[in-house]
Amino acid sequence: MNNMSWIEIIYWGATIIGGTLFLLRTIMLMVGGGVDHTDFGGDFHGDVGVDLHPDTQFDADHTESIGDSDFSFKLLSLQGITAFFMMFGLIGLALLRARLPNILTIFGGSIAGLFAVWVISLLFSQMKRLQSDGTINIKNAIGQTGSVYLAIPAKGSGQVQVSIQGSLKILNAVAEGQKNITTGSTIEVTGTVDNQTVVVKKL
Repeated sequence: MNNMSWIEIIYWGATIIGGTLFLLRTIMLMVGGGVDHTDFGGDFHGDVGVDLHPDTQFDADHTESIGDSDFSFKLLSLQGITAFFMMFGLIGLALLRARLPNILTIFGGSIAGLFAVWVISLLFSQMKRLQSDGTINIKNAIGQTGSVYLAIPAKGSGQVQVSIQGSLKILNAVAEGQKNITTGSTIEVTGTVDNQTVVVKKL
């Protein structure tokens, strides 16, 4: 340590601290990254006794979207900062070992750090896009035809099987006009009640 210059100490500190934090946050992301706030990939069972008004549903969706965006931005910022210092230190040390002037090592380390931030942002953007593409939007079921999986009583809910975004799903359903619809009947989705329930009519 006594034989190192001040700039070497800075580079080593940035490398060790930035690299350690980057590794820890990457592990945390991999462990907790499988949690999805809105997943319609599975089947839905049970009756839904509470109807949500359209404006309430919009507010909930909008709030959740803002929350997800804020979380993604904070996570990207933390990963970007740690990646910047890690690459700044590594490249700075490498250039210093190549006996380049201090100013050039600082410049080269900064460029490498900014490049790392850019790569991280691209990765997060791609992950967000893949997550968005894989999320089922129940409103895409409107206009689709399907069949009744579980009989729909006049004043209750059943289940229907419809195709959404190229995938066959089973969704909770209520009948338009409060009419009984028996199992196996062909139906058309005419609207949605909430994120798990659609409104259907018999064809």
